Amino acid sequence: MGASAAPEKTVGSKTLSHPCFSCGASGACARIHLPVAPKCNISCNYCVRKFDCPNENRPGVAAHVISPREAAERFAYFRKRVGNLKVVGIAGPGDALANPDETLSTMELIRALDPEVTLCLATNGLALPRFLNDLVDVGVSHVTVTINTLNPATGACICRFVNHMGRILEGEEGAAILLENQLAGVSQLAKQGIACKVNTVALRGVNEDEIASIAADIRRRGAAIHNVMNMIPVAGSAFEDLAPLDDEELNALRDKAAIGIKQMRHCRRCRADAAGTLAHDESISSSWTLDQRRQRCEA
Repeated sequence: MGASAAPEKTVGSKTLSHPCFSCGASGACARIHLPVAPKCNISCNYCVRKFDCPNENRPGVAAHVISPREAAERFAYFRKRVGNLKVVGIAGPGDALANPDETLSTMELIRALDPEVTLCLATNGLALPRFLNDLVDVGVSHVTVTINTLNPATGACICRFVNHMGRILEGEEGAAILLENQLAGVSQLAKQGIACKVNTVALRGVNEDEIASIAADIRRRGAAIHNVMNMIPVAGSAFEDLAPLDDEELNALRDKAAIGIKQMRHCRRCRADAAGTLAHDESISSSWTLDQRRQRCEA
């Protein structure tokens, strides 16, 4: 399915210019997220996904979902507009690997346009072992996996259900399958030389006591960096009344986790259609986005 995975030294050099894996690249290097993946295969209690939320800056939202062909056009547009565009990622607005055809087709189109650009994606990890070889074949070098617990009982509190190979699994059964695939996926990424970042959403009174253990476990499995993120309360979600941690509490969790693995402390919790540097997003105001909105209204 196209180019094979880059050798380790190339992945390492690409990591230095990946703003989500290297703090030093966050202000100088740009990235673009291509929102081609609307479906999700799990249902988290902190998540409500809407596709047309221009005033919200959080994961799981995008102005609209686009096709792989439109994604290639969007990349070409922003490559001319945004300087030092180093990374192309797929981060939703659902799960990249719950939409494998759209995700892999987009990656192939981008790779054809730019053989050197860094390809990455974000996933909850449920389908990661199943599609790992496809990611290697298309040349993905960086993957982010969200792991919120190592305990299926806690997972049942966080995730209402998982849709695994067409089977709806609830409670601890579903959480255990999700966890098994997440951890296997992290280990397999490391074996393939693909840089792995693990995101953990810190949930007050739910998983705070587990985050240091998550950090230690993913380090043993070969993850490169850990990103402990604060929950964003979203109206309509099951956790909408759960208070997020304050900065002091969040940083204390990161400090404990840092004993196990390098911590990312510069995350901006980007939208699924972000474009530009972490500090300066150009996606919503761009003429390409505005033209797409107009065309959809006229259709």
